[in-house]
Amino acid sequence: MIISKLGNSYRIESLHPLFKKLFEYVKQHDLLNQPTGKIVLDGDNLFINNVAIDGVSGDKQPLEIHRDYIDVHILLEGNETIGWKASEELKTEIKSYVKEEDCALYSDQPTTFVNIQPGEFVIVFPEDPHAPAIGNGKIRKLIAKVKV
Repeated sequence: MIISKLGNSYRIESLHPLFKKLFEYVKQHDLLNQPTGKIVLDGDNLFINNVAIDGVSGDKQPLEIHRDYIDVHILLEGNETIGWKASEELKTEIKSYVKEEDCALYSDQPTTFVNIQPGEFVIVFPEDPHAPAIGNGKIRKLIAKVKV
């Protein structure tokens, strides 16, 4: 898991060949004032889900895990907490992995929580079970999907 501000994205752009393309696009567009929906930047290799959601309580948000994509959560508006737990510690699967959805769900409680503000991002790799969208009120965010 990586946590930082958009202005510091240059420090991690070398970790994946599509990170630079993603962060340049986000910085060059006013995505808060764009309609929600899917933005395709490189077919199935890189796309962004621009979403407006209601925050949920931490005890109701399952941990999710992906195999084919890295998630980049970029907060546009509101406050969000993202929970994390080591994948080796997962015990209670509530939804088996479905390749088409690239997701499995677990009811285990996170061991670590990160609070992010607008202009900050969190990168979660396939080995990072995470519980996003924890919070109160409206959350406007980008969820970028970067093919591993």
